[in-house]
Amino acid sequence: MSADAETDADALAGVPSPPMRADARRNREQILRAAREVFADQGSDAPLDEIARRAGVGIATLYRRFPHRADLHRGVAIEVLTALVEAASRAAAEEGDPCLALRRFMHAALDLKIGSVMPALLGGFTVDEILDSVPGDAVDPIDAMLLRARAQGLIRSDVVFGDITLMIIRLTRPLPGGGRFAPDDALAHRQLDVYIDGLRPTGSPRPTTPLGGPAVDAEAFKRIRERVIDDAHGVRDTHDARDARGTHDAHDTRDARDARGVRETCSDPA
Repeated sequence: MSADAETDADALAGVPSPPMRADARRNREQILRAAREVFADQGSDAPLDEIARRAGVGIATLYRRFPHRADLHRGVAIEVLTALVEAASRAAAEEGDPCLALRRFMHAALDLKIGSVMPALLGGFTVDEILDSVPGDAVDPIDAMLLRARAQGLIRSDVVFGDITLMIIRLTRPLPGGGRFAPDDALAHRQLDVYIDGLRPTGSPRPTTPLGGPAVDAEAFKRIRERVIDDAHGVRDTHDARDARGTHDAHDTRDARDARGVRETCSDPA
């Protein structure tokens, strides 16, 4: 089997494989990054051709790397949790100030959209199945940063681990009804800064760093609310139409059929 024909399903199953070519590795990274965004926005049954389009690869390349939708789900989950471990470890190692290290980690974790990606993928695998494939556990470096910050009086003494991790999950969850709007990611970072400043102990100097992201006043909120409701109506109408045609239950059949057809007819080399 050539490097470009090797699949992530083989890797997940522990099948030995040759080193991955640079272009194949780049394609894999692009597919996983695009899948993370699409699954966060549209759910785990999002069209795979949309993921391929965003990744800038052919659908044959996607199926070559991930022959089944479940393989892609596992790949995204492992990629997200691995990136989370790396972000926590880098922040802890490179920042002398534990409070700055926590801030750096939390903003990096926010970009991973863990609160919207992981729930969309649940059900296709067990926690142990994924964690066994992740090099390390983010819990240890996160907790170490928090304990150091508390010991140095940089964070309230009653702040605990869940106050860090669960807030990241909350801030990365999609808006009610599945609505998305362009400044949402920047707004989440702004709100995270407000929250982080709230972790400071009583009597700390008032923060002087300006808040980034969009400032959503009352009028802007009304416009966002209207858009969220409109998006929710559109999503429900689309689902109703799909259910009426019976295509929702045929996703796996369609994916398998498309994968067979692509593998049999397409000679896309990467």
